[in-house]
Amino acid sequence: MATKTVSKPAKKKTTVKKSNGVAKPEFSKEQYLKWYEDMLVMRKIEEKAGQLYIQQKFGGFCHLYIGQEAVVAGTMSACEPGDKHITAYRDHAHPIGLGIHPKYMMAELYGKTTGMSKGKGGSMHMFHKDVNLMGGHGIVGAQIPMGAGIAFAEKYNETGNVCFCSFGDGAARQGALHETFNMAMMWSLPVVFIIENNNYAMGTSIARTTNVEDLADIGKSYHMKSETVDGMSVEAVHHAIADAAEYCRKGKGPVLLNIETYRYKGHSMSDPQKYRTKEEVEQYKAVDPIQQVLNTIKENKFATDAAVKKIQDKAKGIVEESVKFAEESPLPNREELYEDVYKQEDYPFVREYK
Repeated sequence: MATKTVSKPAKKKTTVKKSNGVAKPEFSKEQYLKWYEDMLVMRKIEEKAGQLYIQQKFGGFCHLYIGQEAVVAGTMSACEPGDKHITAYRDHAHPIGLGIHPKYMMAELYGKTTGMSKGKGGSMHMFHKDVNLMGGHGIVGAQIPMGAGIAFAEKYNETGNVCFCSFGDGAARQGALHETFNMAMMWSLPVVFIIENNNYAMGTSIARTTNVEDLADIGKSYHMKSETVDGMSVEAVHHAIADAAEYCRKGKGPVLLNIETYRYKGHSMSDPQKYRTKEEVEQYKAVDPIQQVLNTIKENKFATDAAVKKIQDKAKGIVEESVKFAEESPLPNREELYEDVYKQEDYPFVREYK
């Protein structure tokens, strides 16, 4: 009888650096308060999305970002307005981090016309041109060569912008990554490849899929500037993103950041999570990125308890507003099936159909 193979637990993440028992603030009071509010909204909107999915308010797949908020928050605080962003299908937090009101993301989940992709993309395809969000992508790893292509356009047009291309540790196994890395290095493209490394892909640990457990080593094999980052610390993410972006803007080529994070929920809503223990999940909750920021705020007296409560109430209100907006927004008309579709007017089938 075959023996059951157990996934190797992920490595324990480090906590925020401390001095004399108090979290040492590396950034301004305003930055910490913004991080806290942004990440709290991301967390609360995702928790609500999970509830609504169970209630069958919307269908399709649903991949929650709960636990990984510091990756988006730290990236967005370190980038420039003209920079481009492209990611995978765990993409609900990215538009929020870029300043889009969550109600438009929620409406997209519901398939409503007021959604970010006019209700045509759903959970896995959030897109917004105004903030340079070039989409969430449902095909595993598809955004890796696309991100390099966006970076090529930025370099060709001499914009000085950087493309931040996010993907999971599972997508790091795709062959397209290696072709992309080779071309990105040959052409010195201004792209920061971000591995949102939550250790498990769909449900198989890194230790069971590769001998290269420090995924930063993948980039090093192409002589690409590469670094492993503590993704449970928003400060660490911000520093790494800022340094990588500066490197790219100087024309030195791409950067790979292996940002080690953790998702508290399953890969998707249908994931029974039998590949990891409850104790391991609790271990990571002990270094929750939102709680770490809140600890810094409280220990440095950046906000009173009343002010923190006000932020929490605001986040709750945003969630309620978003759900109401999505519920009340209209569904697309049937004619929308024929809009936003690329077509060739002189193609025989088109003429015959008309």
